[in-house]
Amino acid sequence: MIRKVSIVCFVAWVISVYDFTLFGTLLPVIAEDFGWSTAQSTLINTLAHVGVFIVSLIVGPIIDRLGRRNALVILMIGGGLAAGFTGMAIGAVSIILVRSFTGLSLSEEVVNAVYLSEIYKDVKNKGFFYSVVQAGYPIGALVAAGMSALLLPVIGWRWSFVIAGVLAITVALVATRLPESPTFAAIRETRRRQAEGDDAGAQVLIDQHHLEMDSETQGGLKEVFSPALRRHTILLSLAWLFSWIGIQVFSVLGTTVLVEAKGVSFENALVILVGANAVGFIGYLFHGWLGDRIGRQRTVILGWLAGAASSLGMLLIPGATWFIIAMYGLTLFFLTGPFAALLYYMGESFPAHARGMGTNVAHVMAPVGGIVGSGLLSALLFAGLSMTAAAILSGTLGLLLAGLCMMGTRKIEGKNADVPADLLVPGSTDVNNDEKDEVSL
Repeated sequence: MIRKVSIVCFVAWVISVYDFTLFGTLLPVIAEDFGWSTAQSTLINTLAHVGVFIVSLIVGPIIDRLGRRNALVILMIGGGLAAGFTGMAIGAVSIILVRSFTGLSLSEEVVNAVYLSEIYKDVKNKGFFYSVVQAGYPIGALVAAGMSALLLPVIGWRWSFVIAGVLAITVALVATRLPESPTFAAIRETRRRQAEGDDAGAQVLIDQHHLEMDSETQGGLKEVFSPALRRHTILLSLAWLFSWIGIQVFSVLGTTVLVEAKGVSFENALVILVGANAVGFIGYLFHGWLGDRIGRQRTVILGWLAGAASSLGMLLIPGATWFIIAMYGLTLFFLTGPFAALLYYMGESFPAHARGMGTNVAHVMAPVGGIVGSGLLSALLFAGLSMTAAAILSGTLGLLLAGLCMMGTRKIEGKNADVPADLLVPGSTDVNNDEKDEVSL
């Protein structure tokens, strides 16, 4: 069961990222087709991200109310339809409207963070195993770049998106056969027993599954911004915002930055993007492995600070093509790799009944970061700055600020990271000393 869920979630994330990065990768081609300038194309991309943010707001309630498995199915169907209709776009307005609904498939990693943190609860080296699934990001970006290089001359950019839509809907159909997570099943049954007045039966499930809930607990926004969670939620949200400024500049718009800042041809930029994302895949595995050993929060901080330094070196230090490839690969290694630790950390850091909402509140700042990153890059270019300076003041600075924000988020201690130390009631056992990870609530 664990293997089947892992494979489907991995493929779902690969396809979601494939569609998302496909748009950024092909943006120069789409802009040429419609007659847009570079500044106009980045502005259109910014407006599309506004729509992505709005659509992403509905994902948290879907996860916490309808279930982890059902959320996966719904998001992949929505994202698949959005990808397919992108190929039918007739201009800027239709592009913006259709791409807004890719906020559904982009939020698939929220489902992965919640679903797999519950499925992997008793798995050894769970952070590393999750990193394999989360490594679907560089794989999806790699597929997008590779498919663009191979198929663009044959089928054009429109059919490239149709293929992405068909793949997403296929994954959704397969996902209908997955089981629901035991934790969500326990939450749903607990609420049913509470509604029937069976408080003793509900308490049994609460104790067995380490649920921090009672008959009055409803989850939602109010809870994730409660005094116990407020600081963590805000700083985690800011970390997502700033890190996605870096994602937008160096990953989504990576071809544009390489062409404009380093003088690389579009064809060579695609090749560099393929190689760099292959290195990024290794980055996911490395950061997942490291998170199991030194802690996921610390891993994310160190990774993003290193990413800021490597991106600065890539942009400022002149060099041959091999040097550009090496530095860009190192940038993606430390830019995207820490997300393997971050996503699992998010699943650990919120109580189960509000896990979808809490994770999604932070995650919706990703498209906001994309908006800010693309908008800031456009504004700096319109102001007359070079692409090099614009990328530093947007992408590199964003990564630095993201790492600093992570320093203030909650520390998750012990083997049983499903129950944060500051949420345990007085009298709870130490989360470090029980091989079975049992906590007395």
